[in-house]
Amino acid sequence: MEEPNLSTEDRQLHTVLRKYWHVPILVLIVVVLFLAGAWYGQRKVDSQTSAGGRRILYYVDPMNPAHTSPEPGLAPCGMKMEPVYADEGGQAAAASLPSGSVKISPEKQQIIGVRLAPVAKSPWNYTLRTVGKVAADETRTYRINAFSDGFIMRVFDNSTGSLVRRDEPLATYYSKDLFTALQTYYYAVYAIENLPEGQQLPASQKHFLEAQKRAAELNLMNLGLSIRQMKDLVRSKEITQEIFINAPVTSFVLVRNVSPGQKIVNGEELYRLADLSRVWIQADLFKDEAKYVRPGEKVKVNLAGQDQKYTATVTEILPEFDPATLTVKVRLEMDNPGFVLRPGMFVDVEFPIKMPPTVNIPVDAILDSGLKKTVFVDRGQGFFEPRRVKTGWRLGERAEIIEGLAPGERIVVSGNFLIDSESRMKLAAAGMFGEVTKDPVCGLKVDASKAKAAGLQGTYKNQTYYFCCEECKEHFDKNPGRYAAKPGGSEKTASGAAPARKQEAQAVKAKDPVCGHEVDQAQAQAAGLTSAYQEKTYYFCSYSCNKQFDKDPEHYLHQGAQAGSGGASSPVVAQTAKDPVCGLPVATGPAKQAGRTSEYQDKLYYFDTAGCKARFDKDPQYYLSGSKEATLPYLLPETPTSPDLLLRLRRESIRAIPPGKGQSLVEGAPQGTQVKPAPPQTPPMQHPPGQTMPPPPQAPPTPHLQPPAPSSPPAFQAPPAAPAPQPQASPSSPQAQTSPPSPSPSGAGGHRHD
Repeated sequence: MEEPNLSTEDRQLHTVLRKYWHVPILVLIVVVLFLAGAWYGQRKVDSQTSAGGRRILYYVDPMNPAHTSPEPGLAPCGMKMEPVYADEGGQAAAASLPSGSVKISPEKQQIIGVRLAPVAKSPWNYTLRTVGKVAADETRTYRINAFSDGFIMRVFDNSTGSLVRRDEPLATYYSKDLFTALQTYYYAVYAIENLPEGQQLPASQKHFLEAQKRAAELNLMNLGLSIRQMKDLVRSKEITQEIFINAPVTSFVLVRNVSPGQKIVNGEELYRLADLSRVWIQADLFKDEAKYVRPGEKVKVNLAGQDQKYTATVTEILPEFDPATLTVKVRLEMDNPGFVLRPGMFVDVEFPIKMPPTVNIPVDAILDSGLKKTVFVDRGQGFFEPRRVKTGWRLGERAEIIEGLAPGERIVVSGNFLIDSESRMKLAAAGMFGEVTKDPVCGLKVDASKAKAAGLQGTYKNQTYYFCCEECKEHFDKNPGRYAAKPGGSEKTASGAAPARKQEAQAVKAKDPVCGHEVDQAQAQAAGLTSAYQEKTYYFCSYSCNKQFDKDPEHYLHQGAQAGSGGASSPVVAQTAKDPVCGLPVATGPAKQAGRTSEYQDKLYYFDTAGCKARFDKDPQYYLSGSKEATLPYLLPETPTSPDLLLRLRRESIRAIPPGKGQSLVEGAPQGTQVKPAPPQTPPMQHPPGQTMPPPPQAPPTPHLQPPAPSSPPAFQAPPAAPAPQPQASPSSPQAQTSPPSPSPSGAGGHRHD
């Protein structure tokens, strides 16, 4: 076909159209794709913003919470990424849950088979089943031995396993001593039975004949003759050569060691018989199960393949342990009607166990790792909290919970392995790979392994505590008893910071109700030295005061009320305590300010001098033992307890010490030479009232001098070193003496402490 005649321009246009015909199609495809992408993006935004009215924040890997993505898709494990919504409920609840808590949607719970059950306090009846073995009653087992040497003459129809009746003959044997014993027996019987009629024998002669007959009977019995056979011989008056062996009771032959013509030896076992009308059953129980079985209980016993059940009684739990089976033996006794049970047979034993009402849960709900036991508690809104528990008894499908759960809570009893896996992955994502504990100071959750590696741990009373930072550790080291007594730490502030890290507020003073010192409330609160009583907070200067107040708050509050009843200007009576070394009463406030205190076995002791404190620190048990050697040398007369008077007397006694004589023997001793103080050998430098101070030993009187007159004072009486008057001191008080002190004083108090 020929083309129509076209102009040159038409031909060029036609050529261009034939050459670039696909360009419009490509443009159209691009426009369509652009419109489709815009529509898909708008749909995605709409789905994120209006999918059920919830906005999606991101997507998370269901098997690894640390892996998140802003776009949906498949996780590396092959599962579909799950959305996390902005308005998802329970975020505040999740923040308050302990570490390791997870949230599982209802759909996911149904997929993994999560099943919940309530915790209740109820009794538990359990039937403990085990296997027992029948054995012959040892108290009903008889051994028949040979009474003398001889030979077996006859053996009757019996063999091992045969049932023999009572007094049934088993065998006969011959003894060479039988003939002589029978003659003696017959003579004694004849002498008694053939006395002339009317003849009366003397009593001594008649007694002799009776004794001769009894001796002959015993001789025959020693040869093995029974009473029945002897009566037959007396009746027949025959000389026999056979001694019968009879069955003592109706029993079964367990062992037979005789045959005709066999030679026997005295003491050799011939037969062993067992009365099976009542048998033993030896049952094997594990040591954790045997403690629930008590003697006297009734148990059920039945043979395998039989419907009939028997009743047995627990008689004894044997003190035997089988290391191969890790079991103990429990002995049962039961009647054996019809001799159904034979020794060596196995039976099924059922022990009924009744436990009192306790908190018990299914065993499947407990995840036991060997070091700890964990259950998952339902906290609502799909949250599950891992909680450590302590278990008691475990019988069958139930286990007792001693600590960790309360009645009314709901726990996971099925599917907890998958929940535990997700909980572990969540901890790993949070950077916690070990055991999660709580800081006792601030209450934050701490990874025990990381805190241990960083050295943020402390020990108090054989218990280890872990801390989140150095500040919390320092606060704990200063006062461990305070925080150890209240685990969980102080309450946090609204900003989440612990009180130890808050900025110091304006100093507000408070009065310690125990010792009366002024205390900075902010510092006491930061150190945890506070106690709340009757809706009022009290502050303390030390842990010792705080502890004493907690023991008896009414005592110290009553003292404070009495002190303040006289008006605001009434003085506060200082607390006093007894020095355990020298026995002097000590004002607790000044002693504490001077550092003359020591804590031993959670009790604070106060000292009059630094020397007393040093001696106490070297061996506190010696001075607290109460022995006469430790207390007798330091018994002092009654001393005024006024704090002002004590301080004034103390200053005057210090002034009275000559220069160079105030060095304490204890403080001045070389390092390493001080050993455990022995009981003082010299009497204390204390004199009863009415006696004068002896002259100083450094100035003794010479022998050739003329002694002074009796009415005159001692010639070498030293003048008082301190002329200050002492109007308040009692004449009998040792502090009121103005004479020089002992050449070897201890401390600065003027008292001698050897």
